[in-house]
Amino acid sequence: MTDAVDKTAPARIVEQQERVPGLLRSVGWHLLPWLLPFVLLVLWHWSAVSGHLNRSVLPGPLDVVDVAISLIERGQLQHHLIVSLRRVAVGFGLGAVTGLALGIVVGLSTTARQFADLTIQMVRTVPHLALVPLMIFWFGIGEEPRVLLVALGVVFSVYINTVSGIRSVDPKLVEMGRSYGLTKPQLIWSIILPGALQQILTGIRYALGVAWLTLVVAETIASREGLGFLVQDARELLRLDVIVLVILIYAAAGWLADLLTRSIEARLLSWHPSYSSRAARS
Repeated sequence: MTDAVDKTAPARIVEQQERVPGLLRSVGWHLLPWLLPFVLLVLWHWSAVSGHLNRSVLPGPLDVVDVAISLIERGQLQHHLIVSLRRVAVGFGLGAVTGLALGIVVGLSTTARQFADLTIQMVRTVPHLALVPLMIFWFGIGEEPRVLLVALGVVFSVYINTVSGIRSVDPKLVEMGRSYGLTKPQLIWSIILPGALQQILTGIRYALGVAWLTLVVAETIASREGLGFLVQDARELLRLDVIVLVILIYAAAGWLADLLTRSIEARLLSWHPSYSSRAARS
C-alpha cells in the first residue's frame, strides 16, 4: 500500500508543477489588456502630483475620484447615469430590432432588395446628427428626439451587417438543406441565420459604440438630465474634473457593453470553429 502511494506521489507532484506555469500564463494573458491602461493611469497620477501636469488643463485621478464620490453622495451621478442608460437601451433596442428586421427581409428577398435597398442606402448616407434640428421641430425637446437619434445611429449598422451576413452564406449549404427536404422557414432558421450570425453580432457590437457616441450629442438637446447634461453643466461652470469623470464613464460603459456582446457572441457561436479553438487556447 505504501509502495503504491510512493509511486504515485511523484507523478502528482510533476502534474502540479506542470499545472502552475499554465495557470500563470493564463492569468498573465488575461491581465495583459490591462497593462497599458494601468501604465497610463500611473503616468497620469505621477504627472499630476509632481506638478508636470497643470490641473487647469487636466485634473489628476484623485481629483476625479473626489468629485465622483461627491456626486455619488448627493445622488446626482447615479441619477444621470440611469437616465442615460435608459435612453441608450430604448434607442438601441428600437434601432437594432428595426435594422435586424429590415436586414433579414432585404437579405432573403431579391424583390425587397431591389425595392428598398437603394432608398435605405441613400438615407444611410445622411449624417443622423444633422437631423437634430428636424427632430426638435417634429418632437420638441422631450425624450423622443434623443431616443430616435440613438436608434438612427444603430439601425444602419445592424442592417448592413445583417444583409451582408445573409448574402455571404454558402449557397451549397442551402442546397444541401433543400436536398434534405427542409422548408423555407426551416432553411432560414437552421442554416441561413446561423451562417449569418457572426456578422450580425459584429454589426450589433459596432452599433453599441455608435449608440453611446450619438447619446453624447443627443443629450445636449435642451436636456436637464443624463451624462450629456452633466458635461454641459460642467463646461459652463469650468469643472474639468466632472468632464473627465463623465468621459471615463462613457469609456467604461462602452467597454462593458462590448464585453457583454462578446460574451453573448462566444456563447451563441460556440459551434463555430474559430470560437471553439479560441476557447481551447484560453
